[in-house]
Amino acid sequence: MSQQSVTGAPPFSTTGVSGDARAMMMFEANKKSMPVSYLLWFFLGGFGGHRFYNGKTGSAVAQLLLTIFGILLLFAYGLGLLLLFPVWIWVLVDAFLIPGWVKNQNSLLAMQLGGH
Repeated sequence: MSQQSVTGAPPFSTTGVSGDARAMMMFEANKKSMPVSYLLWFFLGGFGGHRFYNGKTGSAVAQLLLTIFGILLLFAYGLGLLLLFPVWIWVLVDAFLIPGWVKNQNSLLAMQLGGH
């Protein structure tokens, strides 16, 4: 059987694609999105979802652990607010930092793909 698909078109190949077009496709596939960042912030902010998405893994793990231990201590001893309240403030501050993170991540990606 030939290498053509059911529609008769040749299989996808990047050999006919220029380096610039390939870089643009890679950028579009890997760039960070402001709406996605804010959705993650809104729904999973206390768990560090927006930080994981934006490459801030270390602080995302810290937010996640503080939230988990805060919830556990809240039900066990009532002291969980001592951990949860600072996390809520931290997440609120993050709302103002997200645009810079997205811009920096996308600029870094563009530089890496551009070869500079």
